[in-house]
Amino acid sequence: MSKANNRITAATGLLFPEDEPRPAPAAVTPALKWAGGKRWLVPHLLPLWQRFADYRLVEPFVGGMSVALGLRPKRAYLSDLNEHLVNFHQWLQKGLIAEGEFIHEETAFYEARTRFNELVRQQQQRSAEAATLFYYLNRTCFNGLCRFNRKNEFNVPFGRYKTINYTRDFTNYQPQLATWDIAHHSFEHTPLQSGDFVYVDPPYDTPFTQYAKEDFTWSDQEKLVRWLIAYDGPIVATNQATPRILELYQDAGFQIQTLAAPRRISCTGDRTPAQEILATKNL
Repeated sequence: MSKANNRITAATGLLFPEDEPRPAPAAVTPALKWAGGKRWLVPHLLPLWQRFADYRLVEPFVGGMSVALGLRPKRAYLSDLNEHLVNFHQWLQKGLIAEGEFIHEETAFYEARTRFNELVRQQQQRSAEAATLFYYLNRTCFNGLCRFNRKNEFNVPFGRYKTINYTRDFTNYQPQLATWDIAHHSFEHTPLQSGDFVYVDPPYDTPFTQYAKEDFTWSDQEKLVRWLIAYDGPIVATNQATPRILELYQDAGFQIQTLAAPRRISCTGDRTPAQEILATKNL
């Protein structure tokens, strides 16, 4: 990342014209480091998904996009309440190319964080520059956390990684994302239709739930389950296996299994596997 007087800008590639055949998309891995990311879960989801592979994958909590990139559906509707995350994914879809140098250094990180929050205050958070800064902050900050205060300002401190492999050219994501819809809104505004396969991975039932400026409370967990059971198509949900989450999904008629999830991010250094639920309905 360059200093403040040499800020990063970004350019985009071009989408394939509608009248030209697209090459088969190559497999790509998530661009972001995402707390609670689900790359580890994809092998468990694949057998469930394969029966519905012609369906549209719907994710109202897309996060780092690891599930969609792992399942590689032809059609997808991906959304999230975190507008900065969605902006980054939308720029991936356009063919983001970061211009400038990413510097793994504390002063450069805080200059970039200040600039990102300036863009938010100036209502420029949907720009290519904001998307590029979001990527840099995500890769460089403490444990790859995504945390915003009530003013919608990113406030995670500098991380302590020895080395970071940054990406500048994201155009290889463009073919995979070309036929997907990516939107910014809360889960209840997701336009479900017949032939959708719904996967939800909401903020977990933990003390920290504010990864966007809006919080995700227990009442939101309950509202999500009510929203899910109103849909009669295939549903898969994951969450931390707390007693009240287990009770909530069991009472709603979900089939439940628990899995040991790798704990990749911990402020205490504890890497003991965490218990998560894999809840299914209408499969």
